[in-house]
Amino acid sequence: MRQIPRAGGITWQATKTWEASNDPDFITKMRRVLELYDDPPDDGRVVCADEFGPLNLQPRPGHGWRPTGHPARLRATYNRYGGVRHMLAALDLATGKMIYRIRERKRSGEFLSFLKVLRTRWPGEKLYLILDNFSPHKHPDVASWAAGHDIELVFLPTYSSWLNWIEAEFAALRYFALSGTDHHSHTEQGEAIAAYVRWRNARAEPKRDFAPESTIRTWTGYMINVA
Repeated sequence: MRQIPRAGGITWQATKTWEASNDPDFITKMRRVLELYDDPPDDGRVVCADEFGPLNLQPRPGHGWRPTGHPARLRATYNRYGGVRHMLAALDLATGKMIYRIRERKRSGEFLSFLKVLRTRWPGEKLYLILDNFSPHKHPDVASWAAGHDIELVFLPTYSSWLNWIEAEFAALRYFALSGTDHHSHTEQGEAIAAYVRWRNARAEPKRDFAPESTIRTWTGYMINVA
């Protein structure tokens, strides 16, 4: 939180919103996710999946190294030409590498196709797939196919995207691949994303120690906000 001192012991403080989970099974679901992070099962691998986007063609503000007195300039526009794209991505905790596909839509059909990509990538291993509660993830076709192909869908508690380890990777992708850019085509934007993912995957390490000092690991109950 940013604080600006003022006289009389008063400070100017920035505020942010926080959405508390209203899931009655919050603790049970959270502990299941943390157990998979802390002690991955011997019979398979833990993979975090989610969608990133929408990927618009628009100027994106950001930071970068520039000569003093010569800031980068971006065109100002609110137009969204060329439609949008969506990234379907997965983070393999055993290696730390990301796998992704960019599609025009993010319906259950696209998600099921992405599941088949993951299944082909790791044949013979059970996949424990950590997901949020986005409706395409729970589509009957997705659930049926996953059950028949040794994929366990592990859903987060509601309003708890912070428990999905891939969210931190999306923040880095936004900063390193998209911040300060003005891509004029989805091909150009896709190439920038691909370059970043290649760079990070070449340096990836296994993901361990998720929020080891966080108070979430000592919670025995959870307050639910009621409107």
